[in-house]
Amino acid sequence: MHFQSVGLCLGLLFITVNAEFMNDGVEVEDVSENPEESSVKEDDPSSGTIKYKTPQPVGEVYFTETFDSGRLAGWVLSKAKKDDMDSELSMYDGRWEIEELKEDQVPGDRGLVLKSKAKHHAISAVLEKPFIFSDKPLIVQYEVNFQDGIDCGGAYIKLLADTGDLILENFYDKTSYTVMFGPDKCGEDYKLHFIFRHKHPKTGVFEEKHAKPPDVDLKEFFTDRKTHLYTLVMNPDDTFEIFIDQKVVNQGSLLEDVVPPINPPREIDDPSDTKPDEWDDRAKIPDPTAVKPEDWDENEPAQIEDSSAVKPDGWLDDEPKFIPNPNAQKPDDWNDDMDGEWEAPHMPNPACQIGCGEWKPPMIDNPKYKGVWKPPMINNPSYQGIWSPQKIPNPDYFEDDHPFLLTSFSALGLELWSMTPNIYFDNFIICSEKEVADRWAADGWGLKIIVANANEPGVLRQLTTAAEERPWLWLMYLVMAGLPIALLTSFCWPRKVKKKYEDMGPKTTDICKPQTKAALEQGVEEEKAPEKPEDLEEEKKLSDSDVVIAEKEEEVAEPEEKSEEEGETIEGQEEVSKLNKSASEDEMKEADESTGSGDAPVKSLRKRRVRKD
Repeated sequence: MHFQSVGLCLGLLFITVNAEFMNDGVEVEDVSENPEESSVKEDDPSSGTIKYKTPQPVGEVYFTETFDSGRLAGWVLSKAKKDDMDSELSMYDGRWEIEELKEDQVPGDRGLVLKSKAKHHAISAVLEKPFIFSDKPLIVQYEVNFQDGIDCGGAYIKLLADTGDLILENFYDKTSYTVMFGPDKCGEDYKLHFIFRHKHPKTGVFEEKHAKPPDVDLKEFFTDRKTHLYTLVMNPDDTFEIFIDQKVVNQGSLLEDVVPPINPPREIDDPSDTKPDEWDDRAKIPDPTAVKPEDWDENEPAQIEDSSAVKPDGWLDDEPKFIPNPNAQKPDDWNDDMDGEWEAPHMPNPACQIGCGEWKPPMIDNPKYKGVWKPPMINNPSYQGIWSPQKIPNPDYFEDDHPFLLTSFSALGLELWSMTPNIYFDNFIICSEKEVADRWAADGWGLKIIVANANEPGVLRQLTTAAEERPWLWLMYLVMAGLPIALLTSFCWPRKVKKKYEDMGPKTTDICKPQTKAALEQGVEEEKAPEKPEDLEEEKKLSDSDVVIAEKEEEVAEPEEKSEEEGETIEGQEEVSKLNKSASEDEMKEADESTGSGDAPVKSLRKRRVRKD
């Protein structure tokens, strides 16, 4: 487990170090002399070059715009004024430019940039053909990059209603629209608007319906200064989906997930109904039977002076708490006629270390204080509940079970206010097929993402940048880098191991310790097992046998002495052989009996041989 931890630490360190040396650059080539004639991007993995071509829609579209031509062809700047505002602030005089991204540029790729700070901006363009809500989905998609971040401002678009009298030069905040979609932020309130205007079938009045807010944190999309893709899909089955970077962040029903709801309530409060004068809606009332206690004194103050307090020693009654600063000097530009007589600023009196001025004992809570007496509250026996007006049938009630059928629109507009400039817009498309929008995104936004990811700083560069802002991180880096090295050193550094060697030879005693096969292989003796009664009997038998053999050896040795000069006699040799054979047979028989019992361990015996005198 320790070596696995060390390996993991070293692996992470290796990845971190090598991340800085990876090829984080992508060569981008603008191969289109005329961007309007190009189609899609082409990747050449062998050369590492990504070639940009202005996206071209494949399929039916109602509106597209890439701004790669560098001209605002077809776009109209508003000349209108906002109502109920000062003349200087009411003008839509915010400036628009067509520029490349400030960072992660793709040569040849341009976008529409909101340039002015704290000004109203309004610009719009007519669709190739009006979009009519019928049996085809509505898909709106475009890119946004808050290049300088965003303090307070929006980047949403409006699909302007096809009312027949639409004049783009008069486009302003009250121009009729069908759908409003896109990001908006002020303060710490991050929003992604989806608003549509629904027409009341009876009154003909349009009412804004707001989709429920997304369940995701939107802050990252406003603050990371990257290009993000916003997509709205409205389906003929009265459902909607909202995507950011081709991931769903919100979805629901046009009937159930909007506020206020499409269909009004069947009944409403009767506006002519009023609460009766005798209606008692008090749940609690003062107890009318309660009487103030006789000892209740309402005149006692809430606090009194502490009678046990004593003026501290060294308190200076005659010294002021503040005195003029003796080091202060009258300013050279002080004019007594205009500024009055100059007086030195006051400072705390240094003599008042303990206290100065008139001493007064501190105030404490009055234990006798009870306050104004009030009778306790009891349940109101006449309580009639909370009054509410009667319900009547809603005269404006209707039931629209197909709210997708909205007013058609014929133009796209941006009407925005921002306290932060350089908001980047690009690659607008309005169509009815999600595949068309996805292909459009791959040819435009997809390339921006590839370039941005390739230009992302390495891990070490990010760590260095963070440490420059927070110097205390250097200590943490040092600890994190040194820990794997210390662990590796502690586990891998060679150490002296003390080995114990024991004598593996036979004991000097006649009976040796039993040894198992495993113990013999390791060269270590097993501990001697405790002796049993059977073992003692076996040892006694073996000892008796040794005595007999010794006696026979002595008997055989006598004739050998007599024939010492002539050498060993044949009889003596035969007798010795018989004795040795008899002793060996006795020893083997007794050993076999011990082994067969299963209780006593095998005993090693020393062979006793008869030697020549």
